[in-house]
Amino acid sequence: MSVARLVSALQFCPDICGPRSRDSAPSLQSRAFNLLLRQLPYKQQLASAEAVQAHVQKLALQPASFEPIGLGRGVEAILTRMGGWPVYYTAPSSGHEGCNYVMFLHGGGYINEIAPAHWRFIGEMTRKARVSCVVPIYPLAPRATAKDVVPKTAELLRMLLEDAGAGKVTVVGNSAGAGLALAACQWLRDRGHRQPNRLVLISPAADASVSRPEQVEIATRDPIQDIPGIVEAGRLYAGELDVGHPFVSPLNGAFRALAPMTIFSGTRDLLYPDSVDLAARARAVGVPVELHLLRDQPHNYALMPTPEGRRARAIILRAVA
Repeated sequence: MSVARLVSALQFCPDICGPRSRDSAPSLQSRAFNLLLRQLPYKQQLASAEAVQAHVQKLALQPASFEPIGLGRGVEAILTRMGGWPVYYTAPSSGHEGCNYVMFLHGGGYINEIAPAHWRFIGEMTRKARVSCVVPIYPLAPRATAKDVVPKTAELLRMLLEDAGAGKVTVVGNSAGAGLALAACQWLRDRGHRQPNRLVLISPAADASVSRPEQVEIATRDPIQDIPGIVEAGRLYAGELDVGHPFVSPLNGAFRALAPMTIFSGTRDLLYPDSVDLAARARAVGVPVELHLLRDQPHNYALMPTPEGRRARAIILRAVA
């Protein structure tokens, strides 16, 4: 089925993917933010394979910090190690007895470290939804690849699900982290383990091939991403695996018996056709899905300081609480 037909179905048959955000014109703040994003270096860093390689080499020489920045007041963070990875736990300073849990998996194309914007969002979830967040600092490509990162992430999630007992566990991921979240849940399902209560996927990186013909046109409108760089980052993350392997491109995996999903994407996001396809495939095998697809919103709009971003985060806070 073409993306155009999928979008049409989602617009006029709400039961295909459950509740869906109203397709209204973007706010003035959002339009201004799209213009601002074009002035920043993100798209330039993804303009070519060479640009990605240079960026990765720079990070190898000067690794970015993963320490919590911007959690805000009322939030405590504790660093531990699990399976050789640094893992942060956050909790409300007033106490976390009886809190539900969120495993947060950060974006960054599998080559960039967790960023202050991610920590601000983690702080917001911890403080406002009164949850304890578990934040694995997974190793980055090309030093680590999907063959190792996906199973180890899934094992950490399995342990969290066991430790939580009757508590609610939600997995939240953005971009590459959302792709990793989906792949980890497929891994758990295939081995007969419990699923989390819900998957919240923000602009998921679900297909590393970026091979849909319509994505060439979308790339011209996307203020953040470009095809050559995403393809190269996916190749580095794939390592010895094919980029079509479900660990790298979970859109190619099976969707039966996965956790209910809430998905956020916008039509200025190069990856949005994959979100539409993902929602339809999951719903086709009985997985409850909410797709919030907004016109003219960019990649990761749910984390941005715009009215659309704030509304998306309000939905997420209700889902994880």
